[in-house]
Amino acid sequence: MTQPDPSAAGAGTRAELPRVLGFTSVVGILVGTVIGSGIFVAPNRIADLVGAPQLILAVWLTGGVLSLFGALAFAELGAAFPQAGGMYVYLRESYGPLVAFLFGWTLFLVIDSGAIATLSVAFSARYLPYFFALTPLASKIVAVALIAALVVVNLLGVRYGAALQNTLMFVKFGAILAVTVAAFAFGVGSTSHFVNPAPAAWSGGLVGHFGAALVLSLWAYKGWEAVTFSSGEIKNPRRNIPVGLIAGTAVVAALYLATNLAYLYVFPAGQIAKSNRIAADVMQVVIGPVGASLVAGVILCSIAGAANGNVLTAPRVFFAMARDGLFFKKFADVHPTLLTPHVSIIATGAWAAVLSVTGTFEQLATYVVFGQWIFFGLTVAAVMVLRAKRPGLERPYRTWGYPVTPVVFVAASLYISVSTLLAEPLHALAGLGLILAGVPAYGHWRRRRADAA
Repeated sequence: MTQPDPSAAGAGTRAELPRVLGFTSVVGILVGTVIGSGIFVAPNRIADLVGAPQLILAVWLTGGVLSLFGALAFAELGAAFPQAGGMYVYLRESYGPLVAFLFGWTLFLVIDSGAIATLSVAFSARYLPYFFALTPLASKIVAVALIAALVVVNLLGVRYGAALQNTLMFVKFGAILAVTVAAFAFGVGSTSHFVNPAPAAWSGGLVGHFGAALVLSLWAYKGWEAVTFSSGEIKNPRRNIPVGLIAGTAVVAALYLATNLAYLYVFPAGQIAKSNRIAADVMQVVIGPVGASLVAGVILCSIAGAANGNVLTAPRVFFAMARDGLFFKKFADVHPTLLTPHVSIIATGAWAAVLSVTGTFEQLATYVVFGQWIFFGLTVAAVMVLRAKRPGLERPYRTWGYPVTPVVFVAASLYISVSTLLAEPLHALAGLGLILAGVPAYGHWRRRRADAA
């Protein structure tokens, strides 16, 4: 695969990232990063919380609509600021460098590095043993090896990382679609499962359960925002960022709804609630024992694709922070021939590997749910902030449904944050502590930047 001519971007550490990602890659990064293990592990927990099939489908539909509302706002921001860093840039332009830095700090320390660690451990410890027996030590070695392999691919060039992402996206998208079609074509199911049992009468308890289920679905949808981190490498960004964001999110929502309909066609809601591996159970019924093996293979591809999406996109945030003088200076380097932010990629992979081996990512991940959704809400609210602060800003795309769609998303983000604070106050406060620990770090890099000026 031909790499861009480095002379086009200049040489040395101040070379720029080349714009080589087209529309297909934007959609591939988004879909491939979103679809990890959520669609395989969340359905039974959602069914257990809400019970009725209509409510199960309503949870997934609501999660998809809210994600689409978020993508609509990010589309306006991405078209207006088509730079590496995505959310970091939008927060910086709206609220100043401190808020933006705290987001990037948390992303590096826990959010995306923790996501890479979580996915690599799930790959090696939960699903690979379906085919190969692994000792605990071997499992950790495989997890680190997966991270290392993804780092190498993305070091070689953004084209390679995107090509791997597109390939894995098409494999798992096609496979999940095949599972859905097979369930309807060959499964001995019943459309009565779509309406029975009827929902219980609305009550405070049911509203709470619906909200908890909605949080689970939103986690399964999470990842659409990551494509904006690579905005500096997207061709024709004023078109491809908004169209790719909206199209990719809509595709995921449609696939999730179709998959849950397939689950419900084969099994009633009560049986789904009892299944920890619903996709495998469905395929077991539809095509026999080989179906479970096929599903395990699909999940491995799905997890690898989600991990690759994070390795591909997250380092661009730390690259942007370093270019602003607010992170380690070397993170701003671009490899003179490969034209990738190689130091940022290696550091992200190394920290994720440490988290995967030590297992600390599990505890850290529970801490940052509170803060992460605050950053999501702030970013979508940035559409409204910037329209007030910078009315003359060129906006190639304007958020559909403004101001209703961003307000609804911000309200949902606030709900998740407050719910987390009330349900797990110690974890939420610990997460807030991790975020605020970035304040003295910000002061350090700001002083260094001032001294260098």
